[in-house]
Amino acid sequence: MTASTQRRMALRDRPEYASKPRPLTFAADTMTSEAVAAMSEKNFGSVVVVDADDKVTGIVTERDIMKKIVNGGLDASKTPLSKIMTADPRVAQETDDLVDWLRIMSNERFRRLPVVDAEGRIKAVFTQGDFVSYTWPDLIYQATQLAKASLFKNWHFWLIGGGIALYSIIMVFVVATVT
Repeated sequence: MTASTQRRMALRDRPEYASKPRPLTFAADTMTSEAVAAMSEKNFGSVVVVDADDKVTGIVTERDIMKKIVNGGLDASKTPLSKIMTADPRVAQETDDLVDWLRIMSNERFRRLPVVDAEGRIKAVFTQGDFVSYTWPDLIYQATQLAKASLFKNWHFWLIGGGIALYSIIMVFVVATVT
């Protein structure tokens, strides 16, 4: 099955969607140290910054913390998430097509995708890793097809080469047994 023949799949139709833990969410005025403590405790790589209606206003990743807090010399206990977040990040609807977002994330080079419901409330965060299980079977299929095409394209050369190799082995054996 190739990408062009795959049926369209909404993000919410992926098996991981239902089993994903609720994203860590914080208000923009939360101190970074509080978010880092929660990220560490739950082993999350990001937090989603939301407003009072649970709508996404930003995202803070481990990379943001390293670059802006640690390397920037800021005090995490005095720096609100609003100062280091990526404001208005790309957000997907849970009914959006999975392949479309895989392409967008790859082209625009971001790793975390907040997913919202029809009212715009945060439901999940998809990472590039979540897409691997979807694309891996297709990649294996394509590699198999390429291997078949390149190996069998010139089958007559393989047949001639194999015949010569077999003849050579037989001749070595015959010469070794005669002498």
